[in-house]
Amino acid sequence: MNIIRIEEIQLGLDDNEEILKSKVSKILAISEKEILSYTIIKKAIDSRKKHNILFIYSLDVKVKDTKAIKKWNKRHRARIQEPFIYKEKPANKTNKKIVIVGSGPCGLFATLLLAKAGLNPLLIERGKDVDSRIKDIDKFSDTGVLNPKSNIQFGEGGAGTFSDGKLYTLINDPRSKYIFSELIKAGAPEEIAWSASPHVGTDKLREVIKNLRNQIIKYGGKVKFETCLTDLVIENNKLKAIIVNDIDKIPVDELILATGHSSRDTYKMLYERQLKMNQKPFAIGVRIEHHTEMINKSQYGDNYEHPKLPTAKYKLVQHLEDKRPVYTFCMCPGGYVMGATSEENAVVTNGMSKYAQDGENSNSALLVPIKVSDFASDNPLAGIEFQQKWEKKAFIAGGSDYSAPVQLVGDFLEKRASTEIKKVKPSYKPGVKPTSLDSCLPDYVLESLREALPLLDNKIKGFAHPEAILTGVETRSSSTIRIERNEGFESNIAGIYPAGEGAGHAGGIVSSAIDGMKVAEMIIEEL
Repeated sequence: MNIIRIEEIQLGLDDNEEILKSKVSKILAISEKEILSYTIIKKAIDSRKKHNILFIYSLDVKVKDTKAIKKWNKRHRARIQEPFIYKEKPANKTNKKIVIVGSGPCGLFATLLLAKAGLNPLLIERGKDVDSRIKDIDKFSDTGVLNPKSNIQFGEGGAGTFSDGKLYTLINDPRSKYIFSELIKAGAPEEIAWSASPHVGTDKLREVIKNLRNQIIKYGGKVKFETCLTDLVIENNKLKAIIVNDIDKIPVDELILATGHSSRDTYKMLYERQLKMNQKPFAIGVRIEHHTEMINKSQYGDNYEHPKLPTAKYKLVQHLEDKRPVYTFCMCPGGYVMGATSEENAVVTNGMSKYAQDGENSNSALLVPIKVSDFASDNPLAGIEFQQKWEKKAFIAGGSDYSAPVQLVGDFLEKRASTEIKKVKPSYKPGVKPTSLDSCLPDYVLESLREALPLLDNKIKGFAHPEAILTGVETRSSSTIRIERNEGFESNIAGIYPAGEGAGHAGGIVSSAIDGMKVAEMIIEEL
């Protein structure tokens, strides 16, 4: 079977996808009878010309015979495409005990591969199963009562379970197709396989996570919740066992550390056990919130209500001449600003969207880079202390009851405290307090934000609208540390494999899952 990849095929808003076959026929200069079938590989929106919004397709086309193709169209990069098939590998039978710490995307996919290889891995998660976790998060949103062991950061599926479920990645790795395939089998929407901005939505992601857990168990793996890694047993620089919940000892031969970026007590323990780690830059800032309709109008113009168009997204960056740049991150169309702290007396924000992305507001993190030179010391854990400092200040500014401090963009730019909410209603729960954000962020972050906002308004009209809402603070954009590992993914202590975002080797759902797969593949290969 001959497969031809064709890119940059354009359809208008009112065109039917059925005409794609005739478009392929013209591009390759062949009869439609020669075209057996086609698969959409990617579908993106080009809204640069608001009066002529286009859908841009990439297709894999099956033809009877490539000799019939009269034109290898350069504009559409027409070419023979070799299909990639990810092959799961069985491992030799072994009595080795393999434990994975953390049930985020890295831990889940590492465990899934190991289970399918017949290695009976054990996945431990410090938080609760996703259904129990939902109850704790809802309780925090409704009452402001935080469970430090079960929250948006800790629990089945990791922090990504309560996000937009974004699957966009810049990593060009064929493992991503396997990840998408497994997610779809577990209940994710089929369009993630071809959407240029794939997302699952937090409401659907919760069921997907449970189905992945069931797959792990089906293939012989075990999953234990409320099981926190609290210590290591090391002999002659080799891991022998782990201690969980300060009590139970579990013998271990291979340990994959897939802890998320908020397992601060775990990193302190690892540092004390002399696991080599370094400081890593990250970013902090605020969440900015607008009416969804305003963002839709700015991106789509008069077509903003067209039924074929999804809730509008944006991705912005503003470089400044003598200050740090400002960029948007984790944009949640039609989403919500969430209370994402995992520690008492701290306020942390994050964004979340449901699959429908039909919330009244759209929000995004608005971040400024933080350098390791900004930390108070050269201790590898200094970045965590930096985060904690501003999270505690945000808690105080919000009224010390887990309400978040908010400020209208107009007031922020004029350097005056906000005293009321206007047209844009903050979505953060358990509550908000209009105030000034100046006490919640470093001066250089505030300066960059104030200079960048009016410039970003030139890119999206209304972005710096005086009544748009800034909610503080967003501090956990990525890990503040990177745990060292060699080419075999092993740390300086034999038997320990740091992986994923928390260990500083990935960023986002897909890249974390890919990193977990790579580590699992290495262990399978060794066996």
